[in-house]
Parts: sequence; structure tokens; C-alpha cells
Amino acid sequence: MTSLTPLLKNPPHTRGEIVALLSAADPAALFQTADAVRQKCVGDAVYLRGLIEFSNYCKNDCMYCGIRRSNAKASRYRMTPDEIVQTAAQAVQYGYKTVVLQSGEDLWFDADKMADIIGRIKRLGAAVTLSLGEKTREEYAAYRQAGADRYLLRIETTDKALYEKLDPQMSWDNRVRCLEDLKELGYEVGSGSLVGLPGQTVESLAEDLLFFKSLPVDMAGIGPFIPHPDTPLAAESAQGHLELSLKMMAVMRLMLPDINIPATTAMETLHPRGRLLALECGANVIMPNVTAETFCRNYELYPGKSHPGAAAAAAWKEPLAAIGRTVSDGYGFHGDYLKGIK
Repeated sequence: MTSLTPLLKNPPHTRGEIVALLSAADPAALFQTADAVRQKCVGDAVYLRGLIEFSNYCKNDCMYCGIRRSNAKASRYRMTPDEIVQTAAQAVQYGYKTVVLQSGEDLWFDADKMADIIGRIKRLGAAVTLSLGEKTREEYAAYRQAGADRYLLRIETTDKALYEKLDPQMSWDNRVRCLEDLKELGYEVGSGSLVGLPGQTVESLAEDLLFFKSLPVDMAGIGPFIPHPDTPLAAESAQGHLELSLKMMAVMRLMLPDINIPATTAMETLHPRGRLLALECGANVIMPNVTAETFCRNYELYPGKSHPGAAAAAAWKEPLAAIGRTVSDGYGFHGDYLKGIK
């Protein structure tokens, strides 16, 4: 553990420092330092966001994704606007302060339909986070005008050649344009990386973290790559991706100490305590799935995802208490904790 001590005295700010931390054979000191920074900068309360996966139709053909356009084995579904709003209302009744609307890039949900859904959910008293992929600036503006608060759009990788190889017919430059538009339109912006992609290097992961700092992001989610059997990457391995993902998340906490960092569901797919481990390495957000199981079991970006169905936010109190954490009763906007202690 002592070998990391010099690197942990100050937040890393160069690619070389980040690579050294990500390459650590024993990351215990890194995890402990990230957890201490998390406690100081965002507190012990964990923000819960109710996730609604409302459509698994997607126009894109990303090679790592189970709902890619070319996957003929995927059982497609699309919730109606009323079903989405009803699920959001249930989430609010269960105690969730934020609803996350996530889907594939489904062109059926045009800007007018989404604006109506957003407005109806906002009237329930919930904050609204969107994760709908790449849209035009005008569409993003329409969502924002309707009341959307946050937008999540993972860059996946800052290695442009790798991105465009794994996301055929998509443009890395357009991905960046989307993130810049979202910032300019006043959203709280979330991005993130997919860790363990074939051909990805530790150096490119370090560049991902520098990219998040340069935007800067308000939230960043790190997900381990888990091969899906019905994709071109089915034969790849997920070996080691959990630990590297936790390292990425921990270094991000050091670099961006007051942002929101979710403990992603994919980590729990690789380890039964995956999300709790993430919370002990710098994370402060969980996004429980509140989608009905009849739908969410078919939202299979990767295999092995749990389908717990809707559950009250209070159900998290006991497991969080076991690691010294509490359920927040706030909306958890970026900087809320620091505002509260000034």
C-alpha cells in the first residue's frame, strides 16, 4: 500500500499519474483514499434514483450492446407514455426523488412525446434525468424546456478509433458535440466509460478521466464491459473488469471530488456485493430499477442483469446502514451537500 502514498497526497492531474494509479497491483490505499474524499466532499448519504427502462428499440448497432439493432434475438418492447408516467408515479410513492428515463435510441419517441412525458413526471414532484442517447440540440432544448434536469450520455471511450470501430456508423465527434450542447443548455451532465473493451488501453482510460474533468461532468458512471452472447464480442472475457472499474471510479473521485458517482448495476452482475463495494470506493449514488419485470428483463444491454422489479427506496436502508451509509432524502444535485454545510 505504501507504494501509492506519494501519488495519493494530491489529486492526480497527468496521464502518467492516472496510469500509475490504475495499474496498482494493490489498490487498497487508493480505495481508502477515495472513500475518505467521498465522505468529506459529498457525505455519507446515498442518493437513490428510480430507473425506468422504457424501450429497448435502438437504431444503433454498437458491437458490445445486447439491444443493438442487428440482434434479432432481442425481445423488443416499448412502454406507452401512460405506462411510463404511471411507473414514475409509483416510484415517487416509493420515496424516489429522481426518476431516470432510459431507452435505446428509439425514434418513435419524438421530441413532442418526450416533452409531454417529462412535463407530466415533473408535476409529480420528481427531478427528471434522461438517458436517451444522441439527439439534436433542438431536441435537447425541448426536453430542457419541458423540465428535464439531468442528462446521461457516456462517451464510452475517448479513443476515437476504438469508439468508431465498436459503434459503426456513429461519430465520436458528434458524441462530444452532444455533451457540449447539453452543458450549454444548462443540464447537469453525466458521462462515463465502458471499462474492458477489447483493444482499450490503460492510457486511453486515463484520457477518459481527463476528458471528464475538462468538460467538466456533474456525474460519471463507470461500467465494466460484460460480453453479451448475441453480439460480435460474445467471445471476449470480463476477467478483471470489476477491479479496474473500481479503480477508475476511485481515481475519478480524487479528480472530481464533489461530483455524483453511481455504483452501477453491472458491478453487481460481476460480484454479489458489487454496488456496495463501489460505495466503499467513492460512489454515492444507486439507481434501483423500478421498471416492471415484464419489461426490464428484456432490457438486456449485457447478460446476467438482475430484475428486482419496483421496490421502495426504504428497502436500501438496511444494506446501506451495514456499511455506515444512509439513504438521502434530497434530490442530490451536484454540489447540494457542500451548499448545505457552508
